[in-house]
Amino acid sequence: MRYFEVRKPRIEIIPMIDIMLFLLVFFLMLTLTMIPSSGLLGKLPASSSGQTLPAVKVLVEIRPDGRLVVDRTPMNLDQLKLRLQALGRAGSEPVALTLAGEATTPLQDVIRVMDACRQSGITQIGIATQDLR
Repeated sequence: MRYFEVRKPRIEIIPMIDIMLFLLVFFLMLTLTMIPSSGLLGKLPASSSGQTLPAVKVLVEIRPDGRLVVDRTPMNLDQLKLRLQALGRAGSEPVALTLAGEATTPLQDVIRVMDACRQSGITQIGIATQDLR
C-alpha cells in the first residue's frame, strides 16, 4: 500500500511565457522613452544636400513657439549668449553648435538665435535636417 503518489517533475512553461512577455514590454517601453531624449525634434526640415557633422558640442532646439532648449535645458536668448560666451572662453578649440527646429519654426527665430551665436563668438553653426536621399 502506497501513501503518496510519485509524479514525474514538469517544467511549467506558462509562467515563463508571462515573465518573458513582461520583460519584453518593459524593455520596449524603456527604449521608447529613451528615443526622445536624443535631443532632436520630431519633424526636422528636409534637405537633399545635408552633410554629417562631427560630434556636436552644443545642441540648440528652437521650438515653433520661439522657446529655446539648449542641451535639454530651457533657456532664453540672454542665457544662451552667456552660456556660449562661457564655452568659448573655457575651451581652446572652437565650439561646434547645431540648431534644430521643426519645419514649422519661423525663420526669424532661427536668425535671432544665429545672431546671438555670432555675437557670442561662435563661428561653426550647423542646422539639423532630415535626409531626403
